[in-house]
Amino acid sequence: MTRLAAAWPPAPISTERLVLREPEARDRAAVIELLASPGVNAYLGGPRPLDELERTTPGTPARRPGLFVVELDGAMIGQVMLTVDSGHLPQAAGAAELGYLFLPQAWGRGYAAEACAAALGWFDAAHPGEPVVLATQTANVRSTRLAAKLGFTETERFEAHGAEQSFAVRPPVTPSG
Repeated sequence: MTRLAAAWPPAPISTERLVLREPEARDRAAVIELLASPGVNAYLGGPRPLDELERTTPGTPARRPGLFVVELDGAMIGQVMLTVDSGHLPQAAGAAELGYLFLPQAWGRGYAAEACAAALGWFDAAHPGEPVVLATQTANVRSTRLAAKLGFTETERFEAHGAEQSFAVRPPVTPSG
């Protein structure tokens, strides 16, 4: 079973345009905006009420192994998560699961692909030979296209939360010689 904590937290990861790092107090407003956004949460059960988020979101957003804030020009634009065995997907038992959320103003610019590829690169170096899985609603065309671009292959479809879901696997990356 993969344990992300062994290699956590990593140093910030820089890509051509982005920085992936741990959450900080300055991210609170963007986290609230992300969780309250109808567009972001259209395939995730809907947005959470803004007043509830204002009351319950801590001053420094939760830090946990595998949670990266995605920063562009000093501001949070999204999150990439690599979580292990959360229990919500029996198919994912023991595997790392990739998830991502980006603010609508960051959509369509390739930031999600760039950030997810960087997080997966970190994961491959820290946990060689471990597969990564992903689940998304089949109706979420952007997410299914991104999954395919990142090397995930759909292995099954199932019904959950009142919608058809796609379960995809990215084969383990093994270290080269």
